Amino acid sequence: MGKGKTLLLGLVAVLVLPFGISLAEDPPGQDKKESYTWRNAPRYSSGVAPSAQDHANQAIVMVMAADTFGWRGYFAVHPWIIFKRAGETSYTRYDVVGWGGGNVVRKNYAIPDGLWFGAKPKVLADHRGEAAEALIDEIEAAVASYPFPNEYRSYPGPNSNTFIAHIGREVPDLDLDMPANAIGKDYRPITNPVGMSSSGQGVQANLLGVLGLSVGLEEGIEFNVLGLNFGIDFNRPALRLPSVGRLGMDNVASEDNDDDVATSEEAQHRNEQAEVLAGPSS
Repeated sequence: MGKGKTLLLGLVAVLVLPFGISLAEDPPGQDKKESYTWRNAPRYSSGVAPSAQDHANQAIVMVMAADTFGWRGYFAVHPWIIFKRAGETSYTRYDVVGWGGGNVVRKNYAIPDGLWFGAKPKVLADHRGEAAEALIDEIEAAVASYPFPNEYRSYPGPNSNTFIAHIGREVPDLDLDMPANAIGKDYRPITNPVGMSSSGQGVQANLLGVLGLSVGLEEGIEFNVLGLNFGIDFNRPALRLPSVGRLGMDNVASEDNDDDVATSEEAQHRNEQAEVLAGPSS
């Protein structure tokens, strides 16, 4: 077998294997996802975020990401950020949403920790107390300085991942490590191909989000080829793969306490009751 054919087969394996893992983790038809539409897909609270009212005296900052809707969910995620200052009893949420026209940066577009059209979010960053309080002004400034408020392209960007990556660059103490399947996080205009990585703690060189390299404490080493990311995370050992995101140790140290776990369990119980009452999706 020639070297060219071996290289081609290796490339195909690298592309197909992560997709196969993604399918195995979330097979088609699971939870009746095949019957969801934009209109009837559940958007209720996932219970991932602690109750803002029960934690009124505590500042909280969290970044979350959930699989995108439909078949795209096997390849990419949609992220958002929520925060509250000490003394506040509700969260503020920011994410980028492409439909609807105008400014794509949306404030309080959905429930702070709601399912994203049926997909449960995972936590990418979690800060509480004084550390969180110190981040909020910087986060709001980063939201205001997002350079693409009236542009949206699902591939290769700018999109929702480009937006959260911008916040990560502007607020390095957020310690944000975006997963490899956050397509668009590495988007950079051709006039600015070199700069900070999405964690704000590394460097990257990238052409329009389709070809480049990132190196950093949070990201490890990550290559971007046609918008797909491959790499190794040394900080919390894991492989960084397209479709999967990461394969290895979790990249966020849990800050949950017993009260938070109870809150999550109560929210799940309420959601299960609501599903029973609502009946099957149509």
